[in-house]
Amino acid sequence: MAAKIDSIEIAGVKVPLIFEEDKRLPLVNTQIVFTNSGSITDKKIAGLAKFSAKMLGEGTRELGANGFAEALESEAIHISASTGSETFVIEMGSLKEQFAKSNHFLSQLLAEPNLTERSLEKVKAVTLGALSRKENDYDYVASNALKELLFEGTPLAQPSAGTKESIAKISLEDVQSFLNEHLVLSRMIIVVGGDISLDEAKKELKKSLKVLAVGEAEPLPHYKASSDAKTKVLTRETEQAYIYFGSPYNMDVSDEDYYKARVATYILGTGGFGSRLMEEIRVKRGLAYSAYARVHVSKSVSYFNGYLQTKTDSKDEAVKTVKEVIAEFVKNGVTKAELKQTKKFLLGSEPLRVETLSQRLHRSFMDYYKGFKPGHSKEELKKIEALKLDELNAFIKEHKEILELSFAIVTE
Repeated sequence: MAAKIDSIEIAGVKVPLIFEEDKRLPLVNTQIVFTNSGSITDKKIAGLAKFSAKMLGEGTRELGANGFAEALESEAIHISASTGSETFVIEMGSLKEQFAKSNHFLSQLLAEPNLTERSLEKVKAVTLGALSRKENDYDYVASNALKELLFEGTPLAQPSAGTKESIAKISLEDVQSFLNEHLVLSRMIIVVGGDISLDEAKKELKKSLKVLAVGEAEPLPHYKASSDAKTKVLTRETEQAYIYFGSPYNMDVSDEDYYKARVATYILGTGGFGSRLMEEIRVKRGLAYSAYARVHVSKSVSYFNGYLQTKTDSKDEAVKTVKEVIAEFVKNGVTKAELKQTKKFLLGSEPLRVETLSQRLHRSFMDYYKGFKPGHSKEELKKIEALKLDELNAFIKEHKEILELSFAIVTE
């Protein structure tokens, strides 16, 4: 059964609900998505959104972290919270017969999360430990440095996990304020699927989510990647050079030509062996084990980026090669053989991308979230199948902005 778009009214708010029934297993999976509530909202304190999600992992005030976890485990119920750049997500999974009980636990967690000094200090200790370990993860360091170059002066220039300094100063009041502002009905989209009827799902979710305030929805800001080609070099004790590069990509999230960008970037750098970057950097010149590039197009950003690792004494040649490959790509486009092979892969691998319920629900959510009609992804595949070489190459030549490359490099 295909996913359908419906709604549920809670406290006078019409909340969108994406639903798919699947009776193959006696399971129900639910995601409560709060829009404009991810790390992009960390304007004052870097890492606050992600930290607040971790605080929900400490259970309820009544049961505490261990008690809440044991209560869930005894009923084979899973509840967790996480954040993306734009969204805050609470995920809940259970057996069909435990769906009502899982909603009961969800209601308790939302009404009285375990916001105590003890849980605050515990989450701080775990987070600070993780950040200390990431100091020696040079992919992480280089990736953050690139975002600083591309999105200077915006929340996106900060690490989504925060910094040691920002995490250390987070207070219970900061977490409570974040949850009060963002976990509200007016920002909510519900995604639910499994061995349950739509009416049953609505009945239980309406009971569990009525504890939330109506709140206010805010327009999501959009940040443009910098076109000032810059290079930032960070020195560390390393035998490898970690090279991250990026540039603007002029495309709106609802752009009907996104399928062309998908095909183009697959040929340039997403397709692994056979992609232009991999062919030139690894196969022909032996500069790196792998090289990768893709475009990010969402409501808040649109940019092109990629990365590779190479020997420290080869970094200059690697940077030069990246620039040359991308310049050649924009100037002359792709070949008929490359387009044919890409179509074959994208169309042939489609069943693998929708074989599970969670995959199908995620795709339905993204179509809805981006403003497209149900079934948009299938229509996009038809467009890819019909895409002609001259159309694709004309599209590639229009996007000269990807030549405005910034580089973040970690080296010795």
